[in-house]
Amino acid sequence: MPRQAAFHPHLILDAASRLAARDGPAAATIARIAGELGAPTGSIYHRFASRDVLLGEVWLGAAEAFQRDFGAVLAGDPPREAALAAAAFVPARVRRRADEARLRLLHRREDFLGGAWPGELAARARALQRAAVAGLHEACQRLCGRADAEALRVLRFAVVDAPLAAVLPHLHAREAPPPVVDALVRASAEAALAMLTGPQSRRRAQRR
Repeated sequence: MPRQAAFHPHLILDAASRLAARDGPAAATIARIAGELGAPTGSIYHRFASRDVLLGEVWLGAAEAFQRDFGAVLAGDPPREAALAAAAFVPARVRRRADEARLRLLHRREDFLGGAWPGELAARARALQRAAVAGLHEACQRLCGRADAEALRVLRFAVVDAPLAAVLPHLHAREAPPPVVDALVRASAEAALAMLTGPQSRRRAQRR
């Protein structure tokens, strides 16, 4: 019976994620990751072709996990309540998964993998971007019957831009967003969504 690998790729990714979230992607060197695990560096290179590939997996793993769960909330029914829940999802997620949030929001994708991304990672990054755009487009269409540039901009502000702006200061301060953030995010989302679903919006849509 083959012996189970002592340092499973998931353990390596978890260690790299902890280091990158705590001290930034530049701190997640192979030597430090190995030290975090108590593993020889060869064990890491045996499972990941390079540090760039390993850190690319760290960033993509965090981004894919967030987008999968956020997208599921946004796709719920009824559409307006789903949009409000998606906005509220952001601060709640930051509280539950602070390391994931720090990886995604305090650093650029390029901080994790310099230069051109390997083919498989690049394809996953493109698929992630397409899924995010398609999710917003579908939610906007369900919410107000249109998904033109103006409507998409309003919806993105409501469920993405404003919630992220609300949590960023707390991520920088290494603290959980306080409850008032939830109230601010909901009030902002309600005001923005009113631009899409209120009487004036319906009249504009009828004139198109």
